[in-house]
Amino acid sequence: QVHLVESGGGTVQAGGSLRLSCKVSGLTFSDYSMAWFRLAPGKERMFLATITRSGDFTLYEDSVKSRFTISRDNAKNSLYLQMNRVNPEDTAVYYCAATPRASTPTRAGGYDYWGQGTQVTVSS
Repeated sequence: QVHLVESGGGTVQAGGSLRLSCKVSGLTFSDYSMAWFRLAPGKERMFLATITRSGDFTLYEDSVKSRFTISRDNAKNSLYLQMNRVNPEDTAVYYCAATPRASTPTRAGGYDYWGQGTQVTVSS
């Protein structure tokens, strides 16, 4: 059974940093492209970043490109999202997602497995 478990969320002050983790089990992690999405109250699920199986290519949504960094450690079956200079608009539930496709989809429908999410709250 496939499990994606996010952690690292919490409350952080505006301008601060947070590192999210996603631990994956039940599949061969290195065979899956991975991504981070978020869902804020009253908004649609938003693509943030994606990374290829080997980690040699990443793609970001423009509004987070200069502040967020996606990375992975295939030896640890883990995905990460480093969030810097956060602001209240970053408040949301953050989800990791996995796809066996070699490409790096930016649509939620392109991913087959999802975690339960971790809440990030940015206070002003």
